[in-house]
Amino acid sequence: MIHPDDIQFDEKGLVPAILQDAASKEVLTLAYMNREALELTLKTKEAWFYSRSRNQLWHKGETSGNVQEVVSVQADCDRDAILVKVLPAGPSCHQGTYSCFEEQPEDPDLSGRFQIINRLESVIAKKEAERPEGSYTAYLFDKGLDKILKKVGEEASEVIIAAKNRSAEELSNETADLLYHLFVLLREQKLPLDEVLRVLKDRNQ
Repeated sequence: MIHPDDIQFDEKGLVPAILQDAASKEVLTLAYMNREALELTLKTKEAWFYSRSRNQLWHKGETSGNVQEVVSVQADCDRDAILVKVLPAGPSCHQGTYSCFEEQPEDPDLSGRFQIINRLESVIAKKEAERPEGSYTAYLFDKGLDKILKKVGEEASEVIIAAKNRSAEELSNETADLLYHLFVLLREQKLPLDEVLRVLKDRNQ
């Protein structure tokens, strides 16, 4: 975490803050903080901003309930902008969408065999935040942890059966279902995939 003394606030006493989902890596919004907002963000581990239109502090989610749990706060090289990684409890945009930005293009650096993993994590995060009607993913989040765990257990059993049947097509489909439900579980638990990958990396040093 940074210290407010490290930040170069502008002539109005503000610094731009880019908010990023710590799990999916999607950029959520751009807001501004003054020194007090930054201090409150660091102290409470929830995002606080300064409204330039209302000239006052505001706590993200204070009225909507869509608070943003702060994972880390970093300054850029010039110390005049900050990156706030958060775990959002709901939509980040005042229009009720997951992000204030349009759907972002896929990162070419993530192309290849694992691109779909990054995409899946982002889609699940968006569905959790927006809860669109008719979405199976939103249905799972609405039903809660027990339902998600039940589906993980069911799909794991289906993987075992498919493997016993020696069916490549069946095993591919059931493994995809299991991975999808595991990603939903990770999102429900606010556990970034990066943490799982870190464990795998540490085990293979």
